[in-house]
Amino acid sequence: MNMTQKEPEKWLKIEITAAVDLIDALSNFLEETGAQGVFSESLLPPGASDLPQQGDVEVIQAFFPADVRSEKRIYAVRKYLKSLEEIFPDVDAPTLATEIISDPDWGEQWKKYFKPIRVCKNIVVKPTWERYAPDSRDIVVEIDPGMAFGTGQHASTRMCMEAIEDIILKDRSVSEWTVLDVGCGTGILGITAAKMGAQDVVCVDNDPKATEIAAQNAVINEVDGRLRIFNNDAAQISQPRNLIIANLTAKLLLKLHSHLVRLLMPGGYLVISGIIESDVPAIEEHFMVAPLVKHSVLTEKEWVCCVLKKNPAVMKS
Repeated sequence: MNMTQKEPEKWLKIEITAAVDLIDALSNFLEETGAQGVFSESLLPPGASDLPQQGDVEVIQAFFPADVRSEKRIYAVRKYLKSLEEIFPDVDAPTLATEIISDPDWGEQWKKYFKPIRVCKNIVVKPTWERYAPDSRDIVVEIDPGMAFGTGQHASTRMCMEAIEDIILKDRSVSEWTVLDVGCGTGILGITAAKMGAQDVVCVDNDPKATEIAAQNAVINEVDGRLRIFNNDAAQISQPRNLIIANLTAKLLLKLHSHLVRLLMPGGYLVISGIIESDVPAIEEHFMVAPLVKHSVLTEKEWVCCVLKKNPAVMKS
């Protein structure tokens, strides 16, 4: 019998207690800083109103690999919290606690926060471990997130799914949808497109763990025959697409702007999300110009999702 034991993985846990108004901004910042799991929990007593009131606080926990970058990450978080204090002087300053832990139980963490959710008219997202009795019209997307981003619980993901539903159901002029899901995470958006009828879906993510999880979720949802999943940088994708979904951050969207426009077929749709209100002017300046035109804009709290359409090529007489 082999008695050698695998060295337990160590993780940096950052816990922040903050006013509820700051939680979404904090969550976004922690994900951008490299957190591989971000969870928030209300401190309201059971039975209290679901609608957050001014002065309510929540605890947000983020888990990072404990490595040589841990001190730099803690410093970045402290600096960000200081900037929030200056921007929101009337809100109680967030408090920060850090610790190094071994093998947090990711599965149990996710199960605590991830419940079935109706995202839009036809689409329901449910974790693989929860039961759900669908209506006849329901398109059910089953997700086991592991440590990848994308459960339908976050506004940026939900708005993308709503946009996908709207585009595929309403534009009957397209006989075959060719889709690209950039930064696919769990594969939730590519899987949604396939379940809505898209025949050819490419999912790309530069995190090998995410593409592994996306491949497993494609099998669970029985759409693995329509999904091609690549552990690669989006800049390496060269196939033209008529529907591109990029749920990233404003910084990454701006970096990928010219490449996404090149990949998008004339008449095709580009869905960009992960944008907070303060980033909208920069996004508009780069994306809402020829050859793209604004198709629709979705908003939820401070999150914004833009749907753009590429003008068909003008034929010269």
